[in-house]
Amino acid sequence: MKQVLFNFTDKELEDFIINFGQPKFRAKQIKEWLNRGAPNFSVMKNLPETLRNQLNDICETLPVKIIKKLVSSDNQTTKFLLELFDGEQIECVLMRTTYGNSICVSSQAGCAMGCKFCASTLLGLKRNLTINEMFAQVLTAQWELRQDVFNNIKPNGDSNNNDVSHIVVMGTGEPLQNTQNVFGFLEKANHDLNISWRRITVSTCGIVPGIKELTNWGRPINLAISLHAPTDELRSQIMPINNKYKIHEMMDAAFEFSQTHNRQLMIEYILLGKKNENGETVIYNATEEHANKLSDLIQKHNVMVNLIPWNSVDERDFASLSGNAIHKFQDILINKGIHTRIRRERGADIGSACGQLRLKNKKEQSE
Repeated sequence: MKQVLFNFTDKELEDFIINFGQPKFRAKQIKEWLNRGAPNFSVMKNLPETLRNQLNDICETLPVKIIKKLVSSDNQTTKFLLELFDGEQIECVLMRTTYGNSICVSSQAGCAMGCKFCASTLLGLKRNLTINEMFAQVLTAQWELRQDVFNNIKPNGDSNNNDVSHIVVMGTGEPLQNTQNVFGFLEKANHDLNISWRRITVSTCGIVPGIKELTNWGRPINLAISLHAPTDELRSQIMPINNKYKIHEMMDAAFEFSQTHNRQLMIEYILLGKKNENGETVIYNATEEHANKLSDLIQKHNVMVNLIPWNSVDERDFASLSGNAIHKFQDILINKGIHTRIRRERGADIGSACGQLRLKNKKEQSE
């Protein structure tokens, strides 16, 4: 197994280079490339070619390696299939927007939550990701943004910013099942990349002890709750975690976080349809009654509801709702005085929209 240089401390890297018969300053040069997200040694042009070839034989630069890269038709979204040191594979997504460049980071290889509408949980949970494996996803996106300069790709609008400005821990996995590594990763992103706490969002399906840990951690990040149903009966049908932590217990913990850190709480709500016996799409969780019950749950709190049209997953039997049904649901919430928006679909054509990220197996990789 090749050694991953990014995982070395400065002293370990320096000793490694000296033992390699190279002058000490080469370690500093390599470290600078690693911190930029260099995907391989061939790009390190200020190193001798012989050294680059030698390092390539026994080392990797980052703890993630790009296996495949998919770019959306509008060039605004890039999905990376990444391989970890043990052969597990994850996905992360770079989204170029008018307000900056956002990366959706995976926190686990696979997911144990079993949500019925999501692809991420189909192969179950393999393991937690390390601090460096999460940080390397950001560096991978950062390197891609540097290439945009050469390829003359700009986000919608006229932003010339070529840094990752926002992090959303909303990729594969449940972040609050991996709290210490997630916290360490975010501390590193804040310190090393100067990404503001207020531009970081962590999403959870409702791990109550984890939400309380997040509150006690004390960083003023944004919290997103994947709610997706306004009643325990309905939510338990599509989200098994609700059998352990009921809605009111989860929401009480989330409201406490919001109040403690003076942050608006984000409620994520996927709008689902089902096919009836006649093949017609009927509303599953987005009727007028559901909207009213959702309003009753959150109306007196500082929240923003993010409505998410369901993005197709082949293995799931839900259906997308019409635009009319989605806007009707939104209008009910707005008329109740609740800040509500419909999430813009990004990268659905490359399987990178909400709910479409998944753990890859070798068969899928080859297809």
